[in-house]
Amino acid sequence: MNQDQGRAELILETALALGERHGWDAVHLHDVAREMGLVLADIHRHFRQKDELAEAWFDRADLALVRAGESPEWDSLAVRERLLRTILAWFDTLAPHRELSVEMLRYKLQPDHLHLQAAGLMRVSRTVQWIRETACLPTVGWRRELEEAVLTGIFLSTVGCWLLDRSPGARRTRAWLEGQLAAAERVALHFPD
Repeated sequence: MNQDQGRAELILETALALGERHGWDAVHLHDVAREMGLVLADIHRHFRQKDELAEAWFDRADLALVRAGESPEWDSLAVRERLLRTILAWFDTLAPHRELSVEMLRYKLQPDHLHLQAAGLMRVSRTVQWIRETACLPTVGWRRELEEAVLTGIFLSTVGCWLLDRSPGARRTRAWLEGQLAAAERVALHFPD
């Protein structure tokens, strides 16, 4: 990690710490700068707006799901297990700041944040593409399009479950995801290759 990347990581960590103390809505870039002994221009060099901090946090989760596929036994796992491990890696990365992550998502969904919601559609699409790539899904054509739509629905419904899940270790979310993947697999078996 170069010095610039290291500085961006420190800025993100500081914003997360402030968010844990005061809530995401109360995080301001000038407070992050002050907390770090920086000037606002130092923050601007890495993050042009507050939502880019949230995006960096979710990028970290995307990277974790990609890294889930680096285990030596990955190719020998069933597709459903690869999908499960990939998606759970995303949630596991967010777990240390779970409530703050929920606040970030709610912040994006505020009615006056249409610009964040539009960017959110691209975020979901990008995350689903990384899930597909990490799980090594080989489909093409209309099957790929259908698979992407189903996988997007599974991912979004699992995010919805996770937002409300208060069970230890997000067990309800895991059970929901396992059930959704099993149902999708049953339906997929009806489509010949």
